[in-house]
This record gives sequence, structure tokens and C-alpha cells, in this order.
Amino acid sequence: MASIARCLRIARPSAVSAFAQSSVRIARPFSVTANNEVRKYTREHEWVELSDDKKTGFVGISSYAAKALGDVVFVELPEEGKEIQAGDALGAVESVKSASDINAPISCKVVAANMTLEEAPSTINKAPEDHSASGGWVAKIQVSEEGIADLEKLMDEAAYKEFTASEDH
Repeated sequence: MASIARCLRIARPSAVSAFAQSSVRIARPFSVTANNEVRKYTREHEWVELSDDKKTGFVGISSYAAKALGDVVFVELPEEGKEIQAGDALGAVESVKSASDINAPISCKVVAANMTLEEAPSTINKAPEDHSASGGWVAKIQVSEEGIADLEKLMDEAAYKEFTASEDH
């Protein structure tokens, strides 16, 4: 606490009044880095999120799908280096309720698989749309021009929410 108190010493009155009378305004620049990542969804409940340069990204299943599946007990991961066309099986997921393929939302090349899902498949239930180190993403991908074209056919978040709301009824 003593160090905080030393930092809060009152400035000399002459310095404060000189500063207050000065016409110079000190402004601290403020900037925000825009989140330019693009996330899209398929009707089969997969998501793809591309980096702002649209050359790499991540693929996984949606929160809606994870909830519908129930407790995930096994995830079949894609092979690194594998080139996959949009709609082809990328992997599979098994839960206590059912099993389902995970389809590639766009044409891509698998750069890495989320090995965490082999040891802890339930990670997909906890954070299905998280592409951090502890998230439930399935694959990191490299995207070609064909993959970028495929992206245009997918739903944005608002359209996907509307789609899933209509499925619930």
C-alpha cells in the first residue's frame, strides 16, 4: 500500500495551474483492431471461420449440433495434408445419442487436427465454436480460391440462427 500512496502524491500547485491554463490539449490515441474473421455455417451444422486474409481457417460443429448430439464420446479427426471438397466427410463425431459425419463446409486442405479431441472428446460439448487451444474446433485448414467461392454459398450467423429456429418447430 505504501507504494500506491507514493504514486498518489499531490502535484505542485504551480504545475497544476500552469497545465490548466495551457491551451495545449493532450490526447491519447485510441484504436480498435477490427475483427475481420469470417464465420459461416452449413445446413448440416458445421461452421468455418477464415482469417482476415482468407487463406487459413478453422472448421468445427455448431453449438446447436453439439447440444443436439448430447455428450460426445468419440471424435474421428481428419488426416493432416488431406485435400477435401466441400460436402465431403472431414471426420465424424459419436455421442451417447448418435453418430454423424462432419462434412467440410468448403473445399480446403487440412493443415492440423485438434488432437485435444482424441483425449477429451467432450471438449466439443463445452466449446464447439471456439478455435483457441482449448476449444472444440476439429481442423485447421488452408483455403484455395475454390474454397473462398464455396464460402459464398454458406449462411452467416443471423441466417443460421433463423434456420435453426425453424428446425426447432
